[in-house]
Amino acid sequence: MTQRNEAWPAGTPCWADLTASDLGRTQEFYRRVLGWEYGSPDPEHGGYCNALVDGRPAAGLSPAAPDLTGVPHVWQVHLASDRSDLCAERVLAAGGTQLVEPVEVGRLGWMGIFQDPTGATFGTWKAGEHIGFTAVDVPGTVAWCDLMTPDHHTARDFYAQVFGYHYEDIGEEGVPYATFTVPRGERPAGGIGGTDPAAENAPAVWSVCFQVEDVDAAVQRVRDAGGAVMEDPLDFQYGRLAVVAGPDRESFSIMAPA
Repeated sequence: MTQRNEAWPAGTPCWADLTASDLGRTQEFYRRVLGWEYGSPDPEHGGYCNALVDGRPAAGLSPAAPDLTGVPHVWQVHLASDRSDLCAERVLAAGGTQLVEPVEVGRLGWMGIFQDPTGATFGTWKAGEHIGFTAVDVPGTVAWCDLMTPDHHTARDFYAQVFGYHYEDIGEEGVPYATFTVPRGERPAGGIGGTDPAAENAPAVWSVCFQVEDVDAAVQRVRDAGGAVMEDPLDFQYGRLAVVAGPDRESFSIMAPA
């Protein structure tokens, strides 16, 4: 298994987590679909737990707080940050909005929640003892994170100002899409693209894609575990991909790389 043992460069998608209405049900779903095991829930942080691949953190799950209603059940992407306070200043200066002021999460690190000018929500994470993903490039781990937004020009300008993204356009058939590389990054870290022009009122959203060995077999596991298939498997330049949804209708992709 490929392991990451040092903090991710600033701007890199370094973590993804999900708030579940029924944590046990959600854990069982992802155990069956992605093969996850789990660390012990942390009472100090509301029962938050890490999903593990071969004992290494691959994502996070949290039970919904009983006093909070209407919390969206979506996979939240977190971008690495060198300095939480400076990052927050850059977000505001570039036209973003601060939803949750950066706070210290014990010895694990610092977390903030923001919204970019196109309406997409993202987290920031300054690593302490927890650097984010340490299990990478194997089935069950995050393979890719990207932002799809109706206003990709504004989004690209925003993330370039905040994190120094450098873009390479790879879009086809009139749908704009670009991979981005972060300063000190060794390879493309994610992507930003435009939503389908035919989809009216499409929201701006960061999304997550998990690696699997066999997409068609994983799609069947989704169905068997009570999930839904949003887009059937298809082949594309980089492998085979499907879009599915979990117990709370949270959408995510699964991919077998070419």
